[in-house]
Amino acid sequence: MSFNSLGLRDELLTAISDAGYSEPTPIQQQAIPIILKGRDLMACAQTGTGKTAGFTLPILELMSQASVTGAAKSGQNRQNRRAVRALILSPTRELAAQIHENLVIYSRHLKLRSLVVFGGVSINPQMMKLRGGVDILVATPGRLLDLEQQNAVDLSQVEYLVLDEADRMLDMGFIHDIRRVLSKLPAKRQTLLFSATFSPEITALATKLLHQPATVEIEREKPASEQVTQELYFVDKTRKRELLSHLIERENWQQVLVFCRTKHGANRLTEYLNDRGIVAAAIHGNKRQGARTKALADFKADALQVLVATDIAARGIDIAELPFVVNFDLPSVPADYVHRIGRTGRAVATGKADSSVCIDEQKLLKDIERLLKKEIPKATIAGFEPDPTIKAEPIETGRGGRGRGSSHGNSRGNSRGNSRSVGRGRGRDQSPQGGNSGEKTESSEKSAKRRTRRRANGENAGNHLGDAGSGRGESKPSSTSTADRPRRRRRVKKVEER
Repeated sequence: MSFNSLGLRDELLTAISDAGYSEPTPIQQQAIPIILKGRDLMACAQTGTGKTAGFTLPILELMSQASVTGAAKSGQNRQNRRAVRALILSPTRELAAQIHENLVIYSRHLKLRSLVVFGGVSINPQMMKLRGGVDILVATPGRLLDLEQQNAVDLSQVEYLVLDEADRMLDMGFIHDIRRVLSKLPAKRQTLLFSATFSPEITALATKLLHQPATVEIEREKPASEQVTQELYFVDKTRKRELLSHLIERENWQQVLVFCRTKHGANRLTEYLNDRGIVAAAIHGNKRQGARTKALADFKADALQVLVATDIAARGIDIAELPFVVNFDLPSVPADYVHRIGRTGRAVATGKADSSVCIDEQKLLKDIERLLKKEIPKATIAGFEPDPTIKAEPIETGRGGRGRGSSHGNSRGNSRGNSRSVGRGRGRDQSPQGGNSGEKTESSEKSAKRRTRRRANGENAGNHLGDAGSGRGESKPSSTSTADRPRRRRRVKKVEER
């Protein structure tokens, strides 16, 4: 099958050809005809299967048809200001930027304007561009709500709504923000929901959002755990950096994505690698968006040998044919291991994922292998054997906190069940310059997990900032008596990733 058979106009076909594509992927073959018929769609497809083109191409086709048949509807008679007609919501800044990059490529021969908005950068330039009018808006939920609150964006004319990576949005606690966005949209619209899984939570969301949707499910030929070659090395915690440097040099890795558990750990590792002559950069929640964007671009362009990332920041990373992934630290949530190694071995490609494991992480390893239902192959390197006399210590979870990091109570399912605590204690700046993207920070994720453990132990968990329900930092009174509170003034630490 070719793109010519999907009913797309010549301008789109030319752009697709210019981009180097000739045949649609399975998700594109099934999704595009359904969307062109005007039906709501619930699509299940992994990142890296071409799903972005699966919804952007038919939306561009439909909007182009409407622009030809009704100029007034496109907004040209509305004081030359174009109301947003298509809205695409994404959970992370990086993923939103990637979606917009694809839109720019595919719409290059069309008279349609698109824009991407997210937090971490000044809101004023985004407001100025919106005043000029855009047809298609790609956004993270929090920044979109910021703009709407400033009357900078009109959502009353939206005809097409896309929720991309819906499962991740739920994981990151966006459900309340999504509901607020939906309340601003017209009831009559075409809604497309794309997700990596059809979990009960996703199905429940779909029944509320979609009208008699068609369903498309594309299975990976092999799950990541089978398609990716895995190997782990037991090593002392103090020698992990040395081992990674040794592997990079020995194996001559020219492009490797390295995962760390904490932001500070990512910074320290990056400094160590650069000192050793290995060009590296870190991306995490405390990095400014400009630095994150540059690091990711350099990594994709092979100008950067090692990209060190935390789990939250890495959610939007989609790099074709990424050969190597390294778990410098094992994740506290077993499912995140699968997500990490899934950054490589995309489509029909193969990849390799190595992990360094110290004595502190033995329980984490058991949890991961239980999830995989198999043991990960072990390897040893002469000179890096662990010291058998070293005893396990609590795992650092970030912000100076310590925790077991290996219990099932730290699972994502727990975070879902406590979705109202997402975003608490974020130190949200309410000014237009606050840079809120609606993204859940790593620190807030860890804080939510610590609060859950405190509640289980009967400790007071009511003394917090913000209402997690909206993820927007409204003040909420504490249930704790003022007599029981510390008398010193609490200081709120601002975080860059909002």
